[in-house]
Amino acid sequence: MAQSPAPRARQSLHERGEETHAEKITSRENRWLKKFRAALRGTGPAGDEPLGIEGPKLVEEALRSGLEAEALLVSDAGEHALEDILRAAAASEAGIPRARILRTTDKLFQSVAETETPQGVAALFRQPQWGFEDVLNGNGASRGGAPLIVVLAGVQDPGNVGTILRSAEAFGATGVVAARGTADPWSPKALRASAGSALRLPVLRGMAIPVLLAQLKIEQVKILAANGRTENGFDSPAWAVDDRLALFIGSEGRGLPAEVEHAADATISIPVSEEVESLNAAVAASVLLYEISRRRRKTAPGETE
Repeated sequence: MAQSPAPRARQSLHERGEETHAEKITSRENRWLKKFRAALRGTGPAGDEPLGIEGPKLVEEALRSGLEAEALLVSDAGEHALEDILRAAAASEAGIPRARILRTTDKLFQSVAETETPQGVAALFRQPQWGFEDVLNGNGASRGGAPLIVVLAGVQDPGNVGTILRSAEAFGATGVVAARGTADPWSPKALRASAGSALRLPVLRGMAIPVLLAQLKIEQVKILAANGRTENGFDSPAWAVDDRLALFIGSEGRGLPAEVEHAADATISIPVSEEVESLNAAVAASVLLYEISRRRRKTAPGETE
């Protein structure tokens, strides 16, 4: 189980009067640049590979979320953001190792970055370790309500994956499972689209659908299969908003796997115009999550619509 460590008082390198200037990396073949290039231009970390995060805001968010930094890379264009990043590192448990604050030229930074207009800041972080209990309970701590797990089953566009994670956090999901065949929520594109939600929410990656379905049954979690159209729309006697819920979102082209449809306690959909074949996966997930959140607020003690 992974939990964000409690911040401890720590002065930044500048506040302690220590120099953070390092010899600038000027070779494209530098081992650190190769490591950053692989992380920032890949489709997500495999094995124990580091998480590559680009941009000062996301780097600061990762530090505030308790992730452990392996290295920070700054170009001339990113120097103005360094003080804020070091301040965020000072408030974290792990901080950033002084020897791993690396500098390079704007041109070489652009050769490792994925974005078209890089901001000159990137970092490598150790992957957070989440378990199924974290996904159920929400960051290892009970939120006082029933679990709401979002399961991505074959959503292949990383932008959609990131947007769904952002909506999942916004509407009170306790965690996300990116099943096998889904774009990695820790890929650079998904991380940016999530606006930091992928760093804060408990996320399980690459889980096989049969294993997940069995685990949900053991935990008595109701399975809601999002579908294009059903007779009941969103309403079904098979589930209630205060149930332990897992909302399954499939790919836009193929929908959900047959095994999910068969195992589902209820199939739900969003009423749309007949002229519209289907909604974008991220849009559909956001609407469904909002509606579950709205109904939960309505049924909560002392709450009204």
